[in-house]
Amino acid sequence: MTEIRAVLFDFGGVLAEEGFREGLKAIARKNGLEPEEFYNFVTEYIFECGYLTGQTTEETFWQGLREKKGVKGTDEELRSEILDRFVLREEILQLVKELKTKGLTVAILSDQTNWLDELEKRHHFFHLFDHVFNSYHIKRSKREVQLFRDVASWMGLKPGQVLFVDDSPQNVQRATEVGMKAVVFNGVDELRGVLLKNYGQVRG
Repeated sequence: MTEIRAVLFDFGGVLAEEGFREGLKAIARKNGLEPEEFYNFVTEYIFECGYLTGQTTEETFWQGLREKKGVKGTDEELRSEILDRFVLREEILQLVKELKTKGLTVAILSDQTNWLDELEKRHHFFHLFDHVFNSYHIKRSKREVQLFRDVASWMGLKPGQVLFVDDSPQNVQRATEVGMKAVVFNGVDELRGVLLKNYGQVRG
């Protein structure tokens, strides 16, 4: 049985509802834009403009969207559409607590911005984790395969000792390329089953 010493969680779509996607779609609808197309555009733009990796400011990001897509609203109104939709999932946080009690390292790896810090101020969940790796602060994104190897190293582990959980198949693929164990998140019950069947970490 593979020895897993750490479980690395994505934030939006795993630890919390996917506020980024749903918030952007709400903004699109309010501005007469096609929601899926707008979401896909912003997913690329937030990376390309440097906001995702802390290279530019939130103000610059929103102003760029106004110029490129004609989005209306103040920065505060627009960010609220996203932040208010990041609802923490208590059942997955309970699993995090159980894993930590069993002696595993638990950590967050998220392509996020200063919004993750804002959500911490609202909900106070960072204390549940041994590490929080936020692209905005580490200046690197999960689009970079090497990041997964480095995150394992920062935790004092080899990639094969880390299980990565993300709702993005692309991110899961990148993690496996460096030797991490990784699963696509499809709900906490399925994740518990994977942990029990493959790693023997969660019993009951």
